[in-house]
Amino acid sequence: MLALDIQHVRMNQHADDKAQALQCLVDILVEDQLVSAEYLDGLTTREQQSPTYLGQGIAIPHGTPQSRQYIQQTGIRLAHFPNGVLWDGENTIYLAVVIAAKSDEHLQVLQLLTKALNKDISQQIQAANTPEQLVELLQAQPATLALHEQLIATQVAAQDIEDFFWQATQRLKQHHYVECGFLSALNPKHLIQLNEEIWSISTHQQVLSPAIAIVQSASPIQYQDKNLQTLVCIASNDQMDLSQLNRLLDIFFNPEQSSQINTEKDAHQLAQLIGADIIPDWPSQTVQLANAHGLHARPATQLVNLTKKFQGEIHVQVDGGAFVSAKSLTKLLSLGCQRGQHLTFIAEPDSDAVQGLSQIIAAVQHGLGEEIQPIDTQQNTTNTQPEILTFESDADTDAKTHGIAASTGLAYGPAYVIKPRQYDYPRLASNIKDESLKLDIALHTVKNNIYQLIAKTDVNDIKQIFTAHLEMLDDPELIHNVQKGLKQGLSAAAAWHDYIESAAQAQEALQDRLLAERAADLRDIGERILAHLCGVEEQVAPDSPYILIMHDVGPSDVARLNKERVAGILTAVGGASAHSAIVARALGIPAIVGAGSRVLDIQNNETVLINGDSGEFIIQPDAALIEQAILERERQHALRLEAEKHCMAPAITFDQHQIEIAANIGNIHATEQAVNDGAEAIGLLRTELVFMAHQNAPSEEIQQADYRTVLDTLAGRPLVVRTLDVGGDKPLPYLPLPSEENPFLGLRGIRLTLRKPELLQQQLIALLKAADDRPLRIMFPMIGRVEEWRAAKAILDEVRQRYPCKNLQVGIMIEVPSAALLAPILAQEVDFFSIGTNDLTQYTLAIDRGHPLLSAEADGLHPSILLLIDQTVRAAHQYGKWVGICGELAADPKAVPILMGLGVDELSMSSTSIPLVKAQIRQLNFTDCQTLAHQALQCDSATSVRALGA
Repeated sequence: MLALDIQHVRMNQHADDKAQALQCLVDILVEDQLVSAEYLDGLTTREQQSPTYLGQGIAIPHGTPQSRQYIQQTGIRLAHFPNGVLWDGENTIYLAVVIAAKSDEHLQVLQLLTKALNKDISQQIQAANTPEQLVELLQAQPATLALHEQLIATQVAAQDIEDFFWQATQRLKQHHYVECGFLSALNPKHLIQLNEEIWSISTHQQVLSPAIAIVQSASPIQYQDKNLQTLVCIASNDQMDLSQLNRLLDIFFNPEQSSQINTEKDAHQLAQLIGADIIPDWPSQTVQLANAHGLHARPATQLVNLTKKFQGEIHVQVDGGAFVSAKSLTKLLSLGCQRGQHLTFIAEPDSDAVQGLSQIIAAVQHGLGEEIQPIDTQQNTTNTQPEILTFESDADTDAKTHGIAASTGLAYGPAYVIKPRQYDYPRLASNIKDESLKLDIALHTVKNNIYQLIAKTDVNDIKQIFTAHLEMLDDPELIHNVQKGLKQGLSAAAAWHDYIESAAQAQEALQDRLLAERAADLRDIGERILAHLCGVEEQVAPDSPYILIMHDVGPSDVARLNKERVAGILTAVGGASAHSAIVARALGIPAIVGAGSRVLDIQNNETVLINGDSGEFIIQPDAALIEQAILERERQHALRLEAEKHCMAPAITFDQHQIEIAANIGNIHATEQAVNDGAEAIGLLRTELVFMAHQNAPSEEIQQADYRTVLDTLAGRPLVVRTLDVGGDKPLPYLPLPSEENPFLGLRGIRLTLRKPELLQQQLIALLKAADDRPLRIMFPMIGRVEEWRAAKAILDEVRQRYPCKNLQVGIMIEVPSAALLAPILAQEVDFFSIGTNDLTQYTLAIDRGHPLLSAEADGLHPSILLLIDQTVRAAHQYGKWVGICGELAADPKAVPILMGLGVDELSMSSTSIPLVKAQIRQLNFTDCQTLAHQALQCDSATSVRALGA
């Protein structure tokens, strides 16, 4: 990132006019070997297109995209002109920040500079005598404190102090004043009573910009034997305007004024009482910004020039934030509006600005002087659009097709195809009250339906998903944004659909595949409300068993299914970890997802055969194939019943080789089910899921109680715990992390906790305290270098000195190829290895296992993976250490004999797979397994490995 550096400042430059100033700037860049002399043409052309005057006596000249060929090295230089240079016929500059950037790095500098332009610094810039003074002026942050009407909530149904904290945080987050982690930093111990029933709390943690949120409950709550009705939540940092804060606190300390505050039930009136910024009730219009680099200097200048033509006031906000004057360039730049965000303009009533709104909207839609690519491609597609190449071949007429196996089992039956529903509704509406009432009725009706679904089901997974749906429907931010659409003249259906779709698209854009797949839940509840608003009736399913085929089956669709009628599920899109797949597995319905859009072309009543184990489905199979499927399904069912009867017996081969069978869990309460399924140990406790079960960071005491619950249930069986494994792809809401271009290769696992050692220390203390000398195995995730292992082990050793634990082993996850290659070194220091084949496969083959096109190629039985496992096992056994497998491969029937033959000592899997894996092992001969493993290591592909013994 470009930065302001005193070494790059040239003081006391002189120029009679702008042309001389530009030549002076180019001479500086040439002298520092950043550009060639031809770059002057680019600076001159840019100024002709749009002057680069920024404000407060500062200009930021930079070349055109065509002149980037003359840039030798990216950089910036600051030139001080104490006598000034007339820049655009109106404004005089005293400082030029000249930029030589091969892409758009100058936007980063602009973002920094605009923060300094909120106060008058032009005279100080002119009078500056040293580079240090200039840089300090530019980096100075003006004192600010946001308090406006949209940060005030009244008539809130608060039951306890946490409700107050949550409501305040939501408002501050919505307007981007705070980020994740702010809520958990609010400590009730820091509450201060300002006056009768009015309390305040303050924190500086996770604050982006100083602001105050005020939350007033419908009725007081009891707190420390006193009443609390109004909470003043202060998000502070060192840029906070203390004088403004003190003026506000004086109001709350005043008994007469505080009494008025507590009795005022309207947020607008309350804002007026305390002097907060009021959102004017002016005519408004909203437009989506399509400029590639957002509202930066050039388009913002165009916008200012247009709005200044009107006498009336024009204000603008970004996505529900604070309004600023649209006639101020610095205010516009401070909005930081990005492509895809929405600008809402309001105009002073009874002025020419009201008629000017349509011109402003049109100008933004046309790019404000820049060429733009429309965001809504469906509404802007023309015959001149280039042909789009797709990866799905229409020439593939083979009746045998594959999708992603989502829920195990074989099923066949007539197809029942439900295509995406079409909704017909008016875009605009004239009566906000009527539209708001329609929305309220739809929300009330759908919520009641969800409550009934929760009451009817005994499946815990379904209850949890629908409880989450209720929380979504109660989300104040959701309701607020839909209401905002109503105020802009949209119909209830249009306002609802617009917000749900934009939120779902934002969710889909997340790096984490699991979180991105939650977009299906947003669209699921969105469809239910939209169907009610549009009066669209649900389709009536057949009375006889069928294969359900849909674009995507939402969780509510699955939960309403009659298990006796739905033989199987086949969808065009989706992933194996989507909620629909989770619920299908919970109901025991075979399912295949992500099979492609052509499944929607299957005709109703065509026979479809699906295999939820392989992801294979066949349209119109012959009678012999159906008969074979029936026999196979019966065989599988009988095999499972028999296996479950003997699940407590050990896994011992015919020739008396025994292997430990363990369970992977992420929920402490899943331990009991794992033991009942025959688990001889917990081979992987995913503690990040334990952390995610808490809304705030769990304390040492909470963690200790969680781990003790697992150990108590295990009753002496070993527990293998993976320390906190989070990162850019698996975030915690209370542990904000910087966004990363590739989070799978970034700050995650041990790389994160070594940089936050207090997190690791706290977890290790909780584990050792909970152990009580019971068999505890601690392993560190994402170890890729010996140094990482030793650093983590050093932290544990220090903790063990204070909290001794007799029955403890310490190991690492082998999930990075470098760790497997270093196994001969690491095996001398660790107590065990646990191989995470899921990540080891994707890192070795460079395939994201959730990729819609490539996931099937990320096979853990690829010879490269088996060779890494073989080396790891050999190294471990050389030094008397044991090796486990805790990836999905551990339960793969094709992989079990090969892994045993390679000498793996433990297999850990989902507990539901344990009975069948144990039954399979009892039918094996270890000597044969060793032979099979040797053959697998000689193969050239995963397909060849899977063909062995077929």
